[in-house]
This record gives sequence, structure tokens and C-alpha cells, in this order.
Amino acid sequence: MQVGIVGPGSSGKTTLFNALTRGSAATSAYGGRREVNVGVIQVPDPRFDWLVDLYHPRKVTPATIEFVDGMGGQEAGERRGDLGADFYATVRRTDALALVVRAFEDEMVPHPKGRIDPVADAHAVVSELILADLQAVERRLERLEKLARGAKADRAQTLRQIEIFQRLREALEEERTAREVGLTEEEQAAIRDVELLTDKTIVLVLNIGEDQIGQETPTTQAFAAYAAEHGYTWIALCAKVEAEVAQLEPEEESEFLEAMGIEEPARNRFIRVCYGSLGLISFFTVGEDEVRAWTIRKESTAVQAAGKIHSDLARGFIRAETLPYERLRETGSWNAAKEKGYLRLEGKEYRVQDGDILHIRFQV
Repeated sequence: MQVGIVGPGSSGKTTLFNALTRGSAATSAYGGRREVNVGVIQVPDPRFDWLVDLYHPRKVTPATIEFVDGMGGQEAGERRGDLGADFYATVRRTDALALVVRAFEDEMVPHPKGRIDPVADAHAVVSELILADLQAVERRLERLEKLARGAKADRAQTLRQIEIFQRLREALEEERTAREVGLTEEEQAAIRDVELLTDKTIVLVLNIGEDQIGQETPTTQAFAAYAAEHGYTWIALCAKVEAEVAQLEPEEESEFLEAMGIEEPARNRFIRVCYGSLGLISFFTVGEDEVRAWTIRKESTAVQAAGKIHSDLARGFIRAETLPYERLRETGSWNAAKEKGYLRLEGKEYRVQDGDILHIRFQV
């Protein structure tokens, strides 16, 4: 799964990327960067860490999520309709967007518009994405209408697609996102190849100053109200501090966080927020050879989870031995959990729960 980091110039996108990746990608007070930074990040999960400590496996494979920063030559929200083709080619391929806006003051890095207004910045970027979607929808409608006039084959399907895109156009013209249209799964499948930007999950990131950490201010209150009004998940963090902490050795980082009275870095919470906002959960397979976290969609069935491991397991699926993580943690071993009756045998249609530990019985 891939999350694109977008936002106005000088909002702290690359600083956030460096915090997530523990990297040192170049940052600038000016827009216009064309480099694309890509980082594959481990999803922080104390359950996975505990399983690794329990089994001491030869191989460990955590769940991961990919972040992309530096998309295109123009900065989002600078001039309406002015984002480059490179930007859209990159951002459309992502599964979700992290929209970074600034609440911090910094004389060395002035805001391009000369003011700090994160709600206005977020609205400007979303408006830019809506405009891009409107252009894409109009192009597709033009093509479909030509097709409907000329061909008799699949005419009903073409007319159905036209109806869907007309609804989308109406919403986008009213400055509503594609996500707000509420398309069914079948309708979503019919338009998936267009890769609408505002149909993606959007997580808002309020990049605050060091002096604002842990503080509730009129700015954060207004931002929270904006996010709630539009149904966005949001998180506040100080990307500058997070990037600095990320450069510390693990022991130094722990000491720093303890001294600051912080339970964990905000970057960990942000990664989990993105993971959850994408509708993802983790199940585990365990043993001396490998402890592995597998990523699946919520509501996935046991046979779908088996297929994630290997297609043979799905094809020859018999049962899934299922043990909730909490039960293993309670008993301390697989056998002890089995003796207490916590181990269950589930069929193909069982909905895998977040944190389930699975052993697939199969025969091919």
C-alpha cells in the first residue's frame, strides 16, 4: 500500500518523510522540486515485537507501508490548476494521501502566502484535487459519449458508465469530492481505472511548532472542526522534532522520549493512522523459522488470508487454526492456549480479525 505526501510549499512534507524513513532527503524553503522520494516503512506494532521476542525466529517480516514524497514540479495549492502532469501521474498511483499543512511559525521558512492558515491551505489543496478530477471525468465522459453514439455492442454498459460519471461531474462542479458521492462497490469498479484523486482516503497532517506540542489552540480547534465537517482523519505532530528524534540511536531515542514524558514518537501514531485509514489489518503467522505480519483488508475471509500467504493454501484450504493474539499473550505458548480451549478451527468464510494468529490446514 502506498501513501502520497502532498501539501502546499514549505509545509514540511519532506521533513515528515525524513521523520518516517529516518532519512535525510533534501528540504528547501522554496518549491519546484522534481525528485520523488520513496520509502518503505515498518508499521509499528507492539504485538509483532512481542511475538518476535517469544519465538526468536530466524527471519522476521513486519507489515510495511510505502510513503512517497516530492510529487511533481509545482507545489499543491499554490496556483489553482497549475499542478504539473508529473504530479498527477505519480499521485494517482497511490492508495491514499497524507495532506500536510503548517501551523508553525518560522521566519527562516516563510509561508508562500505570507500567513499561517492551515484550514485555508487544506481547502486549497483539496480544491486543486477536485479540479484535476473534474478534468479527468470530463475527458472520460467525452470518450464514452462518442462510444455510445457509434457502437451497439456493450451500449448498456457504456450508458451506465456515463450515468456514473455524470453524477461525479455534478458533485465535483459543486466542490464536493468523489468520495462524497457514495458510489457502490460495483460503481467503484466501473470507474477504477480513472484513479480519481478525491476518491482516495485523505489523512490530514497538522504540522505544528515545537512550542505547540501537546497544546490545544484556536488553530488546532478550528482544524479539528474542519476535519470533522469533511470526514477526514487528522493528526497533529511536529515534523521537525520527529525528524530530529528519528536520527537518534534507539537507546538515545528512548531516553529522550522518557525525558519529554512522551510514550512514543508521533510518527508511529501517524503510520498506524494511515494503515487503519486504508482499511487494513494485520494477521500473523509464527514459528521458529519466521514470524510474519500479513496485511489484508478488514472483513477479509480466512481463505483470502490463506491466499495472501500462498495461492496453494487458498486452493487446498481445509481449515484455519485461529488464535487471537491476546489469548497467546495470556497463556504464553501455543500449546498452553490450545489446552485452555482458546484455539479455534475456522472455515473459509470466517472473517479474520486484527491480530489473529493463523495456521492454515490445506491439501493440494
